[in-house]
Amino acid sequence: MARRPNDSETSRCAFLILLLMGLISCSFVYMCLSLAFRPKTFNSVSDLSSKKEIGDKDLGFEGECCRGVENLELWGSAVKWGSEFKFNTSQECCNACKAMCSGGDGPCLCDSWVFCGNKQKCGPKFGECWLKKQKDTLAPDRQDAGDSVIWTSGLTFGKGEGIVGLHTDYGILRIKLLPESAPYSVNYLLELLGMRHCAGCQFYRAESRGDNWDLEGNRIKDAPLGPPFALIQGTLEAEGSTFKNIPTEACLDIRRGSVAWVGAGPEFFISLANHNEWKKAYSIFGSVLPEDMEIAEKIAQLPTKKDVWSNINVSVLEQPVPLWFRRITKHVN
Repeated sequence: MARRPNDSETSRCAFLILLLMGLISCSFVYMCLSLAFRPKTFNSVSDLSSKKEIGDKDLGFEGECCRGVENLELWGSAVKWGSEFKFNTSQECCNACKAMCSGGDGPCLCDSWVFCGNKQKCGPKFGECWLKKQKDTLAPDRQDAGDSVIWTSGLTFGKGEGIVGLHTDYGILRIKLLPESAPYSVNYLLELLGMRHCAGCQFYRAESRGDNWDLEGNRIKDAPLGPPFALIQGTLEAEGSTFKNIPTEACLDIRRGSVAWVGAGPEFFISLANHNEWKKAYSIFGSVLPEDMEIAEKIAQLPTKKDVWSNINVSVLEQPVPLWFRRITKHVN
């Protein structure tokens, strides 16, 4: 005869069932988001499970947006000497640099930092936090990079700094880069900037806000979440170059103007609305300046044709819009 389970066993089974249901729900939501952004004719979006995840062992507390690139040593004029300026985590070092950029009236006193956070490899240098100043924040001076480098380095941009342009035939989309929240992404973009060309870069998908979101990007009450999905989507991979998947750097919520990767890149999108329902599912590496969002809206209104990507209805541009990735020479307030 089967034994009747006691209360503790029943509770344990109920907990395991609820946990399993939660995991299935999360997997379903992730799958829907991935399919919604999956282009039919581009195959460069990789499975997230194959990417390197950025943990919090050297980034401080989970969810905090002050990060750096491991195994990278940036050079530059020191404004704080690490031998006399030490912390336990790279996040604290990053925040120390960021604190010297709080005036809001121009270039930062500190725009780069270098931290040694591995006790075994760093030895007596453990905890050293070097705060530095670059001659050119969009082309930082690198001393060394690679697995043998014991340092973690990062950037921070002051007002009017760290702004790059996506040039199109419809105008220039000026983007403020966010190195504190997406250092690996910004590192790639600075390398792309140094190539002085972006052949193959383009927008190929455009979906307006429709009747689902208002002018400020807020969702209309009870309006569907899409389609349309209120975004323009493209690729930032230059022809002739080898693209390496970018680690997950999910930290911020998708807001109107957010620029984020689709998966591991190089596919990306600019959001025309506040997508609170997406939580922190995407790596946001920049934000379009508010006054330039009208250009993004203009692209979203271009002629499109309907298509279906993995059972998701999407709108594809009849004529893709080429992009030229350039630095902005004039500071923008």
